[in-house]
Amino acid sequence: MTEPTPEALRAALATLRDPVSGQDIVSAGLIDSLLVKDGLVQMTLQVRREQAAAMESVRRAAEALLARQGGVKNATVVLTAHRDAPATPPPAPRAGHGHPPSPQSLPKLLSGAGAVIAVASGKGGVGKSTVAVNLAVALAGRGLAVGLLDADIYGPSLPKMLGLARRPEIRGEQMVPLSAWGVEVMSIGFIVDPDTAMIWRGPMVMGALQQLMEQVAWGKLDVMVIDLPPGTGDAQLTLAQRVDLAGAVIVSTPQDVALADARRGVKMFEKVGVKVLGLVENMSYFCCPACGHRTEIFGHGGARAEAERLGVPFLGEIPLLLAVREGGDAGTPIVAHAPESAPAEAFRALAERVHGELAARLARRAE
Repeated sequence: MTEPTPEALRAALATLRDPVSGQDIVSAGLIDSLLVKDGLVQMTLQVRREQAAAMESVRRAAEALLARQGGVKNATVVLTAHRDAPATPPPAPRAGHGHPPSPQSLPKLLSGAGAVIAVASGKGGVGKSTVAVNLAVALAGRGLAVGLLDADIYGPSLPKMLGLARRPEIRGEQMVPLSAWGVEVMSIGFIVDPDTAMIWRGPMVMGALQQLMEQVAWGKLDVMVIDLPPGTGDAQLTLAQRVDLAGAVIVSTPQDVALADARRGVKMFEKVGVKVLGLVENMSYFCCPACGHRTEIFGHGGARAEAERLGVPFLGEIPLLLAVREGGDAGTPIVAHAPESAPAEAFRALAERVHGELAARLARRAE
């Protein structure tokens, strides 16, 4: 079936009304961008920041309408407020209607998971995604139903690291997560072309992240692992506000520059009331595969000392070995393809400690 043109989709969208101006959303100038490729439709609606909550119903209606068009395999619509919307004065408040709800008052996302944990880092390049992937696979190896969400919209890496290159199946209005190594997985990398640069501003990114959480048929999970982008920005704040996080795992390498950023990550989660499950020291040391000589390339013990200083648990040391990198590039996590290796044992020990921290919450779910 031939995919529709943007012009045809705009004509269909003209049947939807902007509740603010009373015009259709096309004439009102609310469509900021509309892209069609290989049956996938991506659209952004431009609204005022204070009108975002009121426009959520329009976003959902536009997404459902686009998905019904012939030749459309999947449609994603997000709200953006990255530039001023048309100069239309906001309507006078109606009786019984107050201010738009705050993010904290909205329904929690991912509520079907027994426990949701975030894997975070203060900076990039410390192996956070490697830890998230192997932690999820190790938890699944303990008999748990595990989901893994790639929350890095700009740089999704989980498709490559898990050997997944196909698009998710669509059932009704929901995407079905892909499965690899006993883990249910979702990433924007399954939806967009791998060479596409996501040149999106904050509101668009947050809209896409929210849709990956609420428009995916996750099913009943014991644990959801979320691989966050590096830093302490919008994604972390959105997760803290919209998801009942059981805790956060902070990943760092041993050197001071990484530990300084990890420290900021710990403080950020503490400020938003999320329990820090502990620090992981990745790339802790290197063992020569030929002679067994141990070299502490980035120093050693920094994360353990920092955890003690901050009063949070230390979750373990992950060695730097070629097999870890090779497994990630090949889509075969080391926990699965080399279970007897030192890194795999370290990841299983990490999973055991995290599982222990979540035991009470999971026990309540089983009752």
